[in-house]
Amino acid sequence: MKRLDRRGAIRFVDLAGPDVVCPIDRAQMLARFHAQEDGRLVSGAEAFAAMWRAIPLLRPLGLLARNTLVLNSLERGYLAFLKIRPKLSSWMRRGTERRTPNA
Repeated sequence: MKRLDRRGAIRFVDLAGPDVVCPIDRAQMLARFHAQEDGRLVSGAEAFAAMWRAIPLLRPLGLLARNTLVLNSLERGYLAFLKIRPKLSSWMRRGTERRTPNA
């Protein structure tokens, strides 16, 4: 997403840093994707839609997600993804470890 954000409209924040101030509980922030749009904190599919609206190429998807039925469908997909995310992360780590040559 950073590469698509050529205008620099999005400020990405790594919450893992010790000096980062979280507007809500850190664990809750790390469990789901969050974004702030027009001063409002949103999470999950709504946060992705907010990010899409900030990127010209993806803006039509973000505007489409303002439809309640579309947003609800995206949220269900996001919740399904969250259930398999730990397994995907594990697979990705193992794949990276195999490709990294020993020093």
